[in-house]
Amino acid sequence: MSPFIGILSLDTRFPRILGDAGNPESYHLPARFRVVPGAGSPDIVKDGRPAPALVEGFRRAAEDLVSEGACLITSTCGFLITVQREIGASLPVPVLLSGLCLLPSVRLMVGGRPVGVLTASASALGSEALRAAGASPEDVRIGGLQDSALFAETFLAPKHSQHAALDAARMQAEVCHAAEALVARAPEIAAIVLECGNLPPYAKAIRQVTGRPVFSILDAARLVPGL
Repeated sequence: MSPFIGILSLDTRFPRILGDAGNPESYHLPARFRVVPGAGSPDIVKDGRPAPALVEGFRRAAEDLVSEGACLITSTCGFLITVQREIGASLPVPVLLSGLCLLPSVRLMVGGRPVGVLTASASALGSEALRAAGASPEDVRIGGLQDSALFAETFLAPKHSQHAALDAARMQAEVCHAAEALVARAPEIAAIVLECGNLPPYAKAIRQVTGRPVFSILDAARLVPGL
């Protein structure tokens, strides 16, 4: 049985384009995803842990993927950082549920300077999530896409009202606008970490408009030894 990356996916209807953390073709190894029923965006993208039943659903899905041969578990939503330690402790393979796991390493790479986080919702990304990632809130500057109607209606709305089609060019423009606003507000940031699994398709464009290195969960997956 060939090893593969197991992806824990929220229960959504929007397209997972190439580069999205929920698209198996986005990874450097074969990958397969497992949807956790009932884990909609509004249930996970919030300040604090998901409901216990959803946490158990993610844990069971991860166990199933490992039993099938997964050599690494990732996820499509960086807000799952709040259960990273719990789920990771129960599995025999590396677990990487959020691009936020990179924050301590990226901060070291840039000499301890502040790091920007581009997230699906700045208002929902609280200190609990940052501390779960091993980061101090005072060392992070946060920018979000919550005020973009296109982004919110596509990715943050309940499943039944999410957009079923995606205009990647329009979305890229919205994402780059948010990234530029983050850098304008906090020019001291030396790098940007993408919390949201829907953002990696636009990482190159974000680098171009901000002049900062950009890191995502896809980069983190490549760092796991032996994969």
